[in-house]
Amino acid sequence: MSAPATTVPQAPANSKSRVILASLIGTTIEFYDFYVYATAAVLVFPHLFFPPGDETTALLSSFAIFGAAMVARPLGAVFFGHLGDKVGRKTTLVAALLTMGIATFLIGLLPTYLMIGWFAPLLLVILRLAQGFALGGEWSGAALVATENAPEGKRAWYGTFPQLGAPIGFIIANGLFLIIAFALPSDDPSRPSDAFLDWGWRIPFLFSAVMVIVGLWVRLKLVESDAFTNTVKSGKVVKLPLKLVFKSNWRELILGTFFMLATYVLFYLMTTFSLSYGRAPIDPAEGQQPGLGYNYNTFVLMLIAGVVFFGIFTLLSGPWADKFGRRKTLIIVTSGIIVFGLLWVPLLGAGTVGVMAFLIIGFSLMGMTFGPMGALLPELFPTNVRYTGSGISYNVSSILGAAVAPFIAVWLWAEADGSPFLVGVYLAVMGVITLVALILGKETKDVDINR
Repeated sequence: MSAPATTVPQAPANSKSRVILASLIGTTIEFYDFYVYATAAVLVFPHLFFPPGDETTALLSSFAIFGAAMVARPLGAVFFGHLGDKVGRKTTLVAALLTMGIATFLIGLLPTYLMIGWFAPLLLVILRLAQGFALGGEWSGAALVATENAPEGKRAWYGTFPQLGAPIGFIIANGLFLIIAFALPSDDPSRPSDAFLDWGWRIPFLFSAVMVIVGLWVRLKLVESDAFTNTVKSGKVVKLPLKLVFKSNWRELILGTFFMLATYVLFYLMTTFSLSYGRAPIDPAEGQQPGLGYNYNTFVLMLIAGVVFFGIFTLLSGPWADKFGRRKTLIIVTSGIIVFGLLWVPLLGAGTVGVMAFLIIGFSLMGMTFGPMGALLPELFPTNVRYTGSGISYNVSSILGAAVAPFIAVWLWAEADGSPFLVGVYLAVMGVITLVALILGKETKDVDINR
């Protein structure tokens, strides 16, 4: 008499550690590359890539190129989303990482305005567009790796790991710039040293190559998720995911875009604009706006301290969103962002203690709003259009929020005669728009990720 057949439990497509590491390391590298540019856009590019003259105009021009990448991101979302929904998440993530890494490395080799004139900012724009194009495909793929491989009831928790790449990438990028600034000190707190401007600023861009090699090694070990594999086996892969997602999930596309709006505006005001405002002199020369008067090294250390809270609350937001729901968590946090926007002047006017409170509160709110997005946006869409749908929502929001936020902030800063009041009001208004979208949306906590 033969022994009864036993059923061997099937191992998950990817181990927990592999899922966490692959989703975390890729976004860390991508955000590192993005932050390296963001820091250089404030610190370096206005001095090197534009004609000498009005410093405010040079800063605005630098921010305009910074924002150009956001315009390229939806295009990257469509291109990489198409690949991700047709050929798989793994191959697409490798391609996105390579694109970002090559573009960032080449920025570190660019000649300046004094060397080749207007070709310098032109080449900078082209490579910045390539960065944005790559990030358009990176985030959604990393979020899908995390959420499609997550254990039941822990999708938001797993979804925080690609989000955690943002604060980690920020700390590495700005920490490296800080080390270089300490090694090449400047006598003028409003301007980097000549050595920093000659060659020091290039090091963080060139270092990107090392990080990309590590990221590729991790990513190439991934296996496709069961959700995507089952979609292939059942014949549900569609020829044109973009067409289907606009036809069947247009409402989710719109809501997802506005879910992210306040997050994006807060994100770039707390990083890019705050660095400009923090370093601006208290008694500026003509053509400059007044600010807090901190030197670069001091304010970046303060920023990094604030970003630690960004990372902590990103991780904490996952279990909260798994327990209480994505929608309820984000409604509470977004309400906090609105209040925070109206408190900019009293906080920033209260000396170093007030500035640190501003940074800690702002970055804590950033973590709490950014963390749940790693699960919420993928959950809005079925598997066969999930890469495309989540990517479009995330990256179209980057145009409405991040692309224009630094530019609008500098303009409002000037309109208010150097006061940050209108910049804070701008954040509050964007928060109201996001709050309305969340109220109109539905909870996704219990949706079937394999649908």
